[in-house]
Amino acid sequence: MPSAKSSRSPTPAPRIVVGISGASGVIYGVRALEVLRAAGIETHLVMSRSAEVTLAHETNLKVAAVKKLAHTVYDNSNMAAAISSGSFRTLGMLVAPCSIRSVSEIATGVTSTLLTRAADVALKECRRVVLMVRESPLHAGHLRTLAQAAEIGAVIAPPVPAFYTRPQSLEDMIDHTVGRALDLFGLDRFGIDVGLVKRWGEKAQ
Repeated sequence: MPSAKSSRSPTPAPRIVVGISGASGVIYGVRALEVLRAAGIETHLVMSRSAEVTLAHETNLKVAAVKKLAHTVYDNSNMAAAISSGSFRTLGMLVAPCSIRSVSEIATGVTSTLLTRAADVALKECRRVVLMVRESPLHAGHLRTLAQAAEIGAVIAPPVPAFYTRPQSLEDMIDHTVGRALDLFGLDRFGIDVGLVKRWGEKAQ
């Protein structure tokens, strides 16, 4: 009798969903896309309309140029997109930057856009969701929302610069912050180091 073939699907290339909301700090999401592409990580991008407006205010980049950095791009209103389903396998989702509105929807599960739906799906599948929340100062309502998001599994990772690395430029500060956020996805399991982080107690390679 011939042996039965395994029904197990081949392991897909590592994928990360990247969400860019309308909060200040859109460059964090752009830089994440750049380094993930260079590292061979498949990226699936969803940008809010507000993010596109912020991009114009904060950078000289065009929306089309940012979208070209991703392997796949989705319209934020497309609730039938692949990343809206838990059966679509990913390492998780990075929201960089993450607005208070976005984290509020994610924390409650009442999602009105693909960006927040994709994050909600990743959480229910017990995948890593890193929210680079960009807001200050925070009132008590904000803090309660962040706590609620953390309680359901999200990692709250505000883009706070590290000065022990002796950054020489704004780009240095952005790179270190993005690198630390990407560390949270365990890319080292795939032998990948995006090379952005000056690690305390480790000599540079």
